[in-house]
Amino acid sequence: MSCGNSSTIKDPIPAHDSFKIVSKHVGETRTINVWMPEEYKKGSDSLPVMYMPDGGIEEDFPHIANTFAKLIKEKKIPPMLLVGIENTQRRRDLTGKTEVEEDKTIAPIVGGSENFRAFINDELFIEINKRYRTSNKKGILGESLAGLFVVETFFLQPEMFDYYIAFDPSLWWNNHYLVITANENLASQPLKETKFWFAGSSAQDIFVHTRELSKILTNSNAKGLQWNYSDEPSEKHATIFRATKEKALIWSFGKK
Repeated sequence: MSCGNSSTIKDPIPAHDSFKIVSKHVGETRTINVWMPEEYKKGSDSLPVMYMPDGGIEEDFPHIANTFAKLIKEKKIPPMLLVGIENTQRRRDLTGKTEVEEDKTIAPIVGGSENFRAFINDELFIEINKRYRTSNKKGILGESLAGLFVVETFFLQPEMFDYYIAFDPSLWWNNHYLVITANENLASQPLKETKFWFAGSSAQDIFVHTRELSKILTNSNAKGLQWNYSDEPSEKHATIFRATKEKALIWSFGKK
């Protein structure tokens, strides 16, 4: 079961804001980290926002913020804000409901993704828009179980974001239910411009499902959807995030 997040390397922590938000939807106080590019501090423009689960200072926030800084400086992607959501009970928040008994053994509580998504949609968006100059464009990225959450959101509430980026999503969850139901969810996608980038490593429990999803997307004609599957058999579950993050961001946001 590939479901861990990969951050073991200690990255330099960039300057950022941190604040706490009390959530009714998840019933607890959550820590939010926000990184801003130089262009935001110097200018008056409203910027797009990239949201990320696993967004704690001890999690994936520093290496993703540093990657944003590098790619923005190199003019490979436009300036944007990065909003990291620090975990409390990661495996509860990032998983949907499951009928599979083995799935339920990964944590004391699972299946909380609907509440976590409601927290982001109904509480966090409002707070970020109040505190920062934001445009109406937003994206979400995540790896492993956070990647599962990204894909689930893309299928179940596609109007929430314009950009979806999932590294090695744990699509085995609930007997690969998101892949099985992909066609019917694609059929009801709203007609808006959406970008979806995802990657699969050499992890057997991941790539069989990411490749299957790629085939389904190839045969679908979802209007307004641009997607890209990055098949990465030379990467392991623990390496794929760092190995492909620049590629993912440049495909999603780079100038064509």
